[in-house]
Amino acid sequence: MTSDKKNIGLLTDLFVKSGLSNIVLSPGSRNAPIILSFANRNDVNAFNIVDERSAAFFALGIALKTNKTTAIACTSGSAVLNYSSAIAEAYYQKIPLLVLTADRPKHLIDVGDGQTIRQNKVFKNFIKKSYQLPENIDSDSTFTKAEKIINKALQKCMFPEPGPVHINIPFDEPIYGTTDETITGKLLKNMASADNTPNEVVTEVIDKIVDSKKIMIITGQQRPDNELNKLISEISNNDNIIVLSETTSNLYCENFIDTIDNVVSTFNDEDSELFKPDILISFGGQVVSKMIKKFLRKNKPNYHWHISPSGEKMDTYFSLTEAIKYEVSDFFKLLNKTPVNQESNYSKSWHHKRSLIDQRNKQFISDVKYSDLKVFDIILKNLPDDSVLHLGNSTPVRYSQLFGSRKNIEYNSNRGVSGIDGQVSSAAGYAYYSDKLNILITGDLGFLYDSNGFMNHYLKPQLKIIVINNQGGGIFRFIPGPDTTPNLEKFFEAKHNWKTKHICKAFGVNYHSCEDEMELEISISKLLSDELTSVLEIFTPSEENGNTLRDYFKYIKG
Repeated sequence: MTSDKKNIGLLTDLFVKSGLSNIVLSPGSRNAPIILSFANRNDVNAFNIVDERSAAFFALGIALKTNKTTAIACTSGSAVLNYSSAIAEAYYQKIPLLVLTADRPKHLIDVGDGQTIRQNKVFKNFIKKSYQLPENIDSDSTFTKAEKIINKALQKCMFPEPGPVHINIPFDEPIYGTTDETITGKLLKNMASADNTPNEVVTEVIDKIVDSKKIMIITGQQRPDNELNKLISEISNNDNIIVLSETTSNLYCENFIDTIDNVVSTFNDEDSELFKPDILISFGGQVVSKMIKKFLRKNKPNYHWHISPSGEKMDTYFSLTEAIKYEVSDFFKLLNKTPVNQESNYSKSWHHKRSLIDQRNKQFISDVKYSDLKVFDIILKNLPDDSVLHLGNSTPVRYSQLFGSRKNIEYNSNRGVSGIDGQVSSAAGYAYYSDKLNILITGDLGFLYDSNGFMNHYLKPQLKIIVINNQGGGIFRFIPGPDTTPNLEKFFEAKHNWKTKHICKAFGVNYHSCEDEMELEISISKLLSDELTSVLEIFTPSEENGNTLRDYFKYIKG
């Protein structure tokens, strides 16, 4: 049994033929044809999540884990707008979502019909492409048109880089009709793959690198990639090359500078000239460190090339020479074949500075009193090998950078847009298909903002959530500005006395709590050994956290 609407029948058929199987549906009436077409197929995994915002982030987590396009589908009207946050995150983090929105037919738009807005191209500022299917497939020409639209949309989700694509689907009543007949289409030839023959730009860049004594490679957020990790590790052995990475880069090598803020925060004017690169090579997504952005914007390299298969001109450091439209791994394969090891002290200078800072870091943290910083130190030391760590915005992901990466930990974070939304939901979606322990570290406001992530029938026991409750937005106590205003507690920090215990109880999630350092390790152990989805709420002193972090940076600077 399927919907008798031929447009959605064709889409469902091509979706499955493309090798896709996951769709997250939210209840509604206008999207009844979508539900009837997808939910009644044995080769489709149809999830039902009521809150569209949570549903979209859950799908984002699935797509991130499976590396395949995941569909989301909702009814018309404001339900569509609830997808916006997750779509924006998917766009900037390059995660493939197929966004299906049910709509009224054209003659019911702007006439006062209920649950109706102008939906076509509603996400145009943060979507790879928007399409609208014909309302009726009643001729060979409309069939061919719909078939081409669906093929283009499915291909666009993955090529040349992944991202979200929107298909708006108008349905006229009656919308609950069913049929046993199936409509079938054919997959059209895929778009041409990227040409990775070395071009003039690639050749020019490699020639410049060969002649330079100070080359910096910065890796932004990306998925784990063993081949790329090996290539970058080999490159980092050159004396004239330094590699800067973050936890969310998911690249690991002892040669990498993976505690960027620790090192850059200690630079003085004399250091600027020593550590400034002549050539900057960047790739991947967003970089967390504001300090490296500030340093490179002030101390601009002579050349900056950003490598991107789509040719994206990401000028993070305001010095972009040109974007290199090329596969990242292929670029570094070419570079590894080229002798680039000029006599240089550039790499040595960075590693010497890091060695000094690492000693101060260990000393300060070993002596520091109970605070967010101490809590992160203990949590990260107690994470089991081969687990997945989801880092909430905004203090959790920043604190993690102070401790560097672990080779056997995978790091995820909604750093495309870096918003507060969807932290629980996206971790839950990822954990659904993961056989590893998945730990989300989030703040109290981030957790409460996405507490509807628990209104979900698909929570897995391997999902563990650590809520660091410092009674508000802790980041506003240590970023410059808010802490000096009279509005800090009420309007910036949003100070509160809320606890998560009763939210957990309402949704049948195990709950643990901890208020001091002495019981923290025991509480973490209990959390990780639970046989159900569980939460550990750790209470920390909000007034002390900002001062502790400021003291930390003063200390490591010496």
